[in-house]
Amino acid sequence: MLDELGFPPSHSVADAATQSPANSLRTALACAARGWPVLPLAPGRKTPAANCARCQGSAHSPATCECIAHGRWCHGFHAATDDSDRIRDWWKSQPRFGVGVACGAAGLLVLDIDAHETPLPQRERLLPGIPIGDHVSLNGLQHGFHSLALLAALRQEADPALDTGTLRVRTPSGGLHVWYRTAPGQTWLCSTGSSPRRALAWQVDVRAQGGYIVAPNTVTGSGRYEVLPGSATPAPLPGWLETELIRTGHQSASLPRQSTGHPTPFRARQAVIAAGAGRDSATRILAAALATIAECRATPEGASFTEKLNRAAFTTGGLVAAGHLDQHAAETVLLEASEHARPGQQRRCASVIRAGLAAGMRRPLVLKDDRP
Repeated sequence: MLDELGFPPSHSVADAATQSPANSLRTALACAARGWPVLPLAPGRKTPAANCARCQGSAHSPATCECIAHGRWCHGFHAATDDSDRIRDWWKSQPRFGVGVACGAAGLLVLDIDAHETPLPQRERLLPGIPIGDHVSLNGLQHGFHSLALLAALRQEADPALDTGTLRVRTPSGGLHVWYRTAPGQTWLCSTGSSPRRALAWQVDVRAQGGYIVAPNTVTGSGRYEVLPGSATPAPLPGWLETELIRTGHQSASLPRQSTGHPTPFRARQAVIAAGAGRDSATRILAAALATIAECRATPEGASFTEKLNRAAFTTGGLVAAGHLDQHAAETVLLEASEHARPGQQRRCASVIRAGLAAGMRRPLVLKDDRP
């Protein structure tokens, strides 16, 4: 019997402590059936299965590795596949493999929330780019669940750890994996919550392009990765989290490809530069906001255009309030992008844009570039 997502559930305490070979293979095939390329994990561990002796002793690139070309599992997520025949061959070779999912290739972004008992970092490392004054008490803030809840509260959004509308997986160590789908063509970068270079929140890792995540129901020596009640499928990545990920440098250097075949208009792209968004983070955020509007052109109905336009205007208003953008220029570039997506609806779009800008301007968007 399989659960809603196709993962074999555990039926006993004993089952939860051991990796059933049949269940492990069924989990791998269930992931592959959903278009999630999988890789084998070392039995009882959460790390990829070891490379062959040749690859262990060579510094060659995974892109040129003959092992991957011949269907072997060397180089971790680089060898991930959704080919059911190859997966069966791998698990026939080692039935006790665990299951990993290559996040980027699967179009997934997973928040990996830790609950480690470690000392608090410096205040600027709790929510990178968001100043936390010395007058703010940090009593009770202990781990990633708290730092992510704090970020959500500051943005007046729901805590992702409590999001029953998406797939959530409890880890054996007491942490949580919150799974989301990314938009087609969108590329997000991995990070660790303790990184001084790129991080979303303390003790909150981001698993995306260039990384993998342990599949639900996989068992390691520490226990089972258990699916929690709620949705058994990943929901689309929330818009406010997209904004935070862009703000903290998680978006790939290349902007998302436009799956619609209608890129953001040339004049609108020029306006991004002319509007005064001179800092890199602000420019990326504005460009991403315009892209979400422009993408609606290919879907005349059912694209949630009004919601996306309002969200883009709200985000842009935050840039205006923080001094990154002139208000008139912001309204102009949003109107041009909306006219590209919904020709002839400027009056209605203008009303949505003004309301979104007004709301966003009440909440300045502080970027990591703003730090002294």
